[in-house]
Amino acid sequence: MPSTAQATALNHVEQSAEDLSKACQTIFNFGETAWREYESAAWYVKRLREEGFAVEEGSAGMPTAFCADWSNGDGPIIGMYAEYDAVPGNCQAATTDRAPRDGLGYQAGGHTDPHSGLGIAGLGGLLATKAAMEKHGIKGGLRFTGEPAEKVRGSKPIHAAAGYYDGLAAILSFHPFYMLPMCNTVRWDTHCGAAYSMVYRFLCDAPEKWGTTDTPIPQSHSAVRAPGANDALNMMYLASKSLRDNMLPHQGGWSISEAILTAGQATADNLPAGLAEIQYMMRTPDIAMAEQITAVLDRNAQAAADMTGCRWEKHWVCKSRPGLANHAIARTVWETMVEVGPPIWDDGAKAIAREMQKNLGLAPMEDPFIPEMSRLIDPEAAEAILRHDLPPSQTNSTSDDYTDMTWHAPTARFYVARPALAAASGVTYPS
Repeated sequence: MPSTAQATALNHVEQSAEDLSKACQTIFNFGETAWREYESAAWYVKRLREEGFAVEEGSAGMPTAFCADWSNGDGPIIGMYAEYDAVPGNCQAATTDRAPRDGLGYQAGGHTDPHSGLGIAGLGGLLATKAAMEKHGIKGGLRFTGEPAEKVRGSKPIHAAAGYYDGLAAILSFHPFYMLPMCNTVRWDTHCGAAYSMVYRFLCDAPEKWGTTDTPIPQSHSAVRAPGANDALNMMYLASKSLRDNMLPHQGGWSISEAILTAGQATADNLPAGLAEIQYMMRTPDIAMAEQITAVLDRNAQAAADMTGCRWEKHWVCKSRPGLANHAIARTVWETMVEVGPPIWDDGAKAIAREMQKNLGLAPMEDPFIPEMSRLIDPEAAEAILRHDLPPSQTNSTSDDYTDMTWHAPTARFYVARPALAAASGVTYPS
């Protein structure tokens, strides 16, 4: 049975359900992408101050980050957090058919992960814990950080380096379920791995030096000039694609992806492009693998610049470390999940799910959700499933920047299911 303090916290969640749902919809509708979450951050700051927290805006120099503290006397301080960045190119209205939010196109930001639910669930847990501590005289404190730009591993390495997690007795890292078997469970040994991201910038400052013209500034439109930054980017892109199979061994579940950024192209005149940028994001089990990929990309950038009359720069977006396991805090969180039980979806939720299936041209199911949504899975059982296809030497898998928290305080990474539709044989749902 839950303790009296736990019962108070659970009752607070029940009483707050409608308010939390409306708050989740508010953040969902902001749909702000990485480092642009101004309305979302302002909403959290205002709400936390109303709840009695002292809030530092722009923590660690990040305009859309914050750090909120509350104390009930001397005692352990527990850390929780919100994420609230949306995913570019995933704008979806809160409807059962495909439609962007009002006034926007599909390429705008949208909450598909969903960090709208992640952050508001964290807030709900925070306020429920505060209510229980106040009612039952539990000494200690709460720290709630606002973590922007998770999709580019943005804030947590910076907060970590600036000391915002130092001295915490524990950190609770929550995510709505997003992959099996991590559904209604806690990570045990295999935490997320490393992530590196950087922007390679190509600049063509002196295109006239490419040829053998008699004048320092060629006047003719037909004069020979350097190929320029666009060609450098194109060569970088193609060379890195071609060499991908040779960057690392074919094991470890590593990945690398890229985005060509729009930069510096004001016209389509015959002048060579002076600026072009490409961003890379890699997810690897360990730092050594990330360093190896980075070395290959650096060589490719130099070669592309040499061939096109450019120079190149590398601008880091992020570096995050692999996570560390802590069985004591993981077991504590798991035992509490067992007390609470798995989430339950009522008939109203099932009706919405059936409407989605119908709008996709599918036969609505009596039970439209995957069964794992309403089941708890023991952390060690989930660990065994997760490790089934991993080599024994691999200690981390996939990536997420909560891992930087694990180097500063005992951290539990736990998951609660979000709605996921069951599929008949041969059916694949659109993303």
